[in-house]
Amino acid sequence: MGFQPPMTVAEALKNIHNRSWVLPAIQREFVWGTDQICVLFDSLMRGYPVGSFLLWDVAQERAGQFAFYDFLAEYHEKNPYARVAQVTAGRGVTAVLDGQQRFTSLNIGLYGSYAERLPRKWANNPEAYPRKRLHLNLMSSTGDEELGLAYDLRFLTDQEASAQENGSRPWYKVADVLRLDNSGPAMMAELEQHGLAGSRPFDVLYKLYEGVRTKTVINAYLEESQDADRVLDIFVRVNSGGTKLSNSDLLLSMATNQWRELDAREEIRTLVSELNQGQGRPFSFSKDLVLKAGLLLTDAPDCRFKISNFTQANMERLEKFWPQIRTSLLRAVRLLASFGLSERTLTADSVLIPLAYYLHVHGYGDSYVTADAHRKDREAVRSWVFRGLLKRGVWGSGLDTLLLRIRGVISQAPREAGFPVAALEAAMASRGKSLQFSAAEIEELFDLQYSKARTFAVLAMLYPGLDLSQEVHQDHVFPRSRFRRASLTKAGVPAEQIDEYASRVDGLPNLQLLAGTPNVEKSDGWPWEWLAGPHFQTVEGRNEYVLRNDLDLLPDDVTGFVDFYEQRKQRIRQRLLALVGVDPVA
Repeated sequence: MGFQPPMTVAEALKNIHNRSWVLPAIQREFVWGTDQICVLFDSLMRGYPVGSFLLWDVAQERAGQFAFYDFLAEYHEKNPYARVAQVTAGRGVTAVLDGQQRFTSLNIGLYGSYAERLPRKWANNPEAYPRKRLHLNLMSSTGDEELGLAYDLRFLTDQEASAQENGSRPWYKVADVLRLDNSGPAMMAELEQHGLAGSRPFDVLYKLYEGVRTKTVINAYLEESQDADRVLDIFVRVNSGGTKLSNSDLLLSMATNQWRELDAREEIRTLVSELNQGQGRPFSFSKDLVLKAGLLLTDAPDCRFKISNFTQANMERLEKFWPQIRTSLLRAVRLLASFGLSERTLTADSVLIPLAYYLHVHGYGDSYVTADAHRKDREAVRSWVFRGLLKRGVWGSGLDTLLLRIRGVISQAPREAGFPVAALEAAMASRGKSLQFSAAEIEELFDLQYSKARTFAVLAMLYPGLDLSQEVHQDHVFPRSRFRRASLTKAGVPAEQIDEYASRVDGLPNLQLLAGTPNVEKSDGWPWEWLAGPHFQTVEGRNEYVLRNDLDLLPDDVTGFVDFYEQRKQRIRQRLLALVGVDPVA
């Protein structure tokens, strides 16, 4: 083991592109943002050190025993994963143990692009992820002050970078520095093409050329041992700084090295993607949750991310039962989706684990999610889930101990008894996680406002009847668009009461859940107008809907809104008392 001769950034990246240098599977995903990439290139241009790198020389006879990955060049937020490297048989490789984030950042800046979601754009909008490349402003005398940059480095689209100022194009694509034949005539010709002259643009471009092409800033230490345990130990230690290696990353590293038939990293990545994007609704589950679920569902004695739990026996069980674990987690997500939940309304991702374990240990198939035979059991599960989401602190501190207690209750409950709600609540209460609400906690629910995460759960509990597996919207009973000051004044609301109206319009007593199409049809119509419309097949159906949603309290016009609001609030309070109870100790 020893330091290697220093090299330039361009030389190092050649090793990456000819696949001499690869990433070991124990590396986590790329996590740096555009700001960090810009800071790195600014450091290169200013002649600052960029840290040392740690490499592992994997002999040809050992290379085939491990999984490796290529370095990312084209980063996309929705698919931020590197491809599996195709290592030629009988050939050794050099694995980068420390420096992945920096090398990947250099690779993106000089060979690729970065696509992240724009603010206020929906994730399913293809235009929300514009492809941007790293550019350098050759005319600017300063960079981002908040980042401490001396040079103006930014990720821009091709259109943004082509903008002209006074007939010149100041933005230079950083990747183009690799195709310059020299730092003299070739550089002057490049500046001329951009319509730039003078010492400033030349000096800036030369600093980039120098930082990438001539200065030997890459200092690497090469580990030659073929002992995988030693290398893993080194890897964990050197990753204790920077973007810190999490315990779940370590578990994934262990699984990757110890699974024999499956590629743990690819399996978990794929499952996380399917959980989040393949169930009809978007979710945001993490690999941490998947790994913890794996420990729980394989009946590991402990589910904490501790080294003592990363035993070979645990990893062997995880691989052996992976197909069942995967299926149970996907089925549990479909169950949550059928409850109308998504990433916006699922305030505690950990609730997925007990559901997956319940389905797993009792051998329930896909029919559990939809079959009428399981409807009553699903309703019990849904009530338990919603109460756990509404009650603050249930899925917070002490999570690992709570999950073990829940697993114990579910494993001991006979299948024919159904979802063991009473036993679960007793076990949870013994851990200080009671699902009963105090009077103060019920009052706190009235602070919930339109579009807030917990608002959906409380409305779904209060007013059942909708098919929540379909698209459902939170709707204002009295439309918010009708509560502008001018509209209320015209409708006859006294001026001194207008603020009182406006303060209530987004409150819980003025909200309901509506299926997507009826909500669009209702739009900004008055509730009595909508109820009188052609939305109900029979008068009985209309009357049932009115009573089920406490709309029998509706006034004849908007001047009765405050009375309606307060009366419906009392109805909701009584419904909540019946649904969640009141903790006599609280």
